Amino acid sequence: MSTPRLSETSYIVLGLISQIGPATPYDLKRLAQVSTVNFWSVPHTQLYSECARLADAGLLSERREQSGRRRRTYSLTERGRQALERWLSQPTAELEQVRDPGTLKLFLGGDPQRLAPAQLRAHEEQLKIYEQIYASFVPDAPRGWRLSLEVGIGHEREFIRFWSRMAGQREGGGTAAGSR
Repeated sequence: MSTPRLSETSYIVLGLISQIGPATPYDLKRLAQVSTVNFWSVPHTQLYSECARLADAGLLSERREQSGRRRRTYSLTERGRQALERWLSQPTAELEQVRDPGTLKLFLGGDPQRLAPAQLRAHEEQLKIYEQIYASFVPDAPRGWRLSLEVGIGHEREFIRFWSRMAGQREGGGTAAGSR
């Protein structure tokens, strides 16, 4: 059986199941909403269809309840583990794919000082959320979860620095003399 073409969504499914164990698509949706969605957005309907596709390809095994809601629970197969490990071991030089409405409006001629207050509030709130999550991590949380959260925290701090400058403020408040 040949391995089908795998996408980032495929690897999100394989990776999450690898880390948390057997899961339903609903479990994956809930976990993605508080983890990977912060740096890789996947529509929840895709998670459902991807689980079935990966099971058909032999990368996940499926167990279905015989009564009640007849939920499907997926587990990683050895083939799935090998595919995930191959992907994880390959370095990447790809950069993030940013879809940021504030930056888009700035690029298309939006007034930076009008955009800045809303952008600052949004990025400060996101930073606060990331820092709360980071502070609540249990000591045995996966290392990758911590490191990716550190990336998000740094990203938000940089956006705050930038939008503070656009608003004519210093990061601690006040006016930045001579800022451009």
